[in-house]
Amino acid sequence: MIGLGYSKEVYQAAGAALSEQKSRAEAHAERHRTELYSAFPRAQEIEKELSATAIAAAKAVLKGGNTRELLSQLKERNQNLQRELNGILQKAGLPKDYLEPHYACSQCCDTGYIDGRTCSCLKKLLRSEAYKNLNTLTPLSLSTFETFDLRYYSGEPDSSGRSERGMMARILDICMTYAENFSAGSSNLIMMGGTGLGKTHLSLAIANAAIEKGFGVVYGSVNNMIAKLEREHFGREQDLSTGQLLLDCDLLILDDLGTEFRTAFAVSEIYNIVNTRQMAQRPTIISTNLTMKEIEERYTERFASRILGGYVRLPFTGKDVRLQKRMRQMEAT
Repeated sequence: MIGLGYSKEVYQAAGAALSEQKSRAEAHAERHRTELYSAFPRAQEIEKELSATAIAAAKAVLKGGNTRELLSQLKERNQNLQRELNGILQKAGLPKDYLEPHYACSQCCDTGYIDGRTCSCLKKLLRSEAYKNLNTLTPLSLSTFETFDLRYYSGEPDSSGRSERGMMARILDICMTYAENFSAGSSNLIMMGGTGLGKTHLSLAIANAAIEKGFGVVYGSVNNMIAKLEREHFGREQDLSTGQLLLDCDLLILDDLGTEFRTAFAVSEIYNIVNTRQMAQRPTIISTNLTMKEIEERYTERFASRILGGYVRLPFTGKDVRLQKRMRQMEAT
């Protein structure tokens, strides 16, 4: 469904990006032309003569009659002029394509279309802009692995000799390794634990790392995604691409599973997304405050089975870090 069903805003943004690329390449070529003409005035004369031969050839074809000899002469003249121009470029130590625009996409010359068909570069831009639109409300830049502070987790060992800090250090290491080695075939993760323990922080840090590598990432709360899918499904929005983007993106991060309003539509859509991506072996990260038992009760045994069999479980522990930070800020003031 690439290239179909995107909103007008997505098409406009992608078109503007292509237009900017095209203008930049042509402006760069024009600067080259001005510099060469300044140093070698003959180059400008040659290009004018080349244009004249092209016009003469076109007129000859339109005029009809026996034009073979004239076209042969024009062709020879054109080739001689090209050789002379190449000689000037060689003398200046410049490549033969110095005067040509260097488009980002050599297939469509940054127009987005080839013989009326959508070029792959425009398809890629449309997807990228659609991902960006879906992630508009997500503070992707605010969470990194470097800002994840283990000092908010207790270092006191429990009866088994393990501490909250030690367990969270292990989870941090798992997430950093996952991000470093992320690929389209990476495993699924489910981050489980109470509110404010760092699930959103680490999933955003992974999202940032994947985006830096050039992967298409969709991040959002399950509640917001279901609400958007409902608006599209029941005709309250014209953009029909969200469902396909959720299924096709390189990495999908579903934040706060269980906070969405529970309806038959929501349960069905969530199962479809998780199941389809798992079958297609596309990585998904889920964060939730629910236990496995609560997941089974809320979404059915079949859904819980999918999670148990296809996700690496990361149990978060500790006391609400956001609350601790607010308390410290209040004490500081």
